[in-house]
Amino acid sequence: MLRILALDVGDKRIGIAVSDPLGLTAQGLETYTRTGDDAKDAAYIRTLAEKYAPVRLLFGLPRNMDGSYGFQSEKVREFARLVLEGFQGEHAFYDERLTTVAAERVLNEAELGWKERRKVVDKLAAVVILQGYLATNPRL
Repeated sequence: MLRILALDVGDKRIGIAVSDPLGLTAQGLETYTRTGDDAKDAAYIRTLAEKYAPVRLLFGLPRNMDGSYGFQSEKVREFARLVLEGFQGEHAFYDERLTTVAAERVLNEAELGWKERRKVVDKLAAVVILQGYLATNPRL
């Protein structure tokens, strides 16, 4: 297995995580602040993909609690289309329901203030997405 780059795509920020080369663990890379220009944001993600050379890009896909897809899901799919232009690897979508809630819970237990939490919650949500994906897809 080779690396997977995971993205928790939001309107203002994108949490980014990467797996280790063996696909066992997920490490948070950064919380990227969106520029307002989807093409620039997608180019930045492709630059990271070139650096880490993942075999797969994993996009957290928001779903409603009943499993249906909402407006935010379509926004993520559209952004994914931009990122995937010219990307030579695979891609997948992963149900991200409650990942931000899980990340917030971890950060609250760590007793971080809201300013510190805001800086890392999206990155931690990407880690939660990637770790969940790795646990359910052990051999890619």
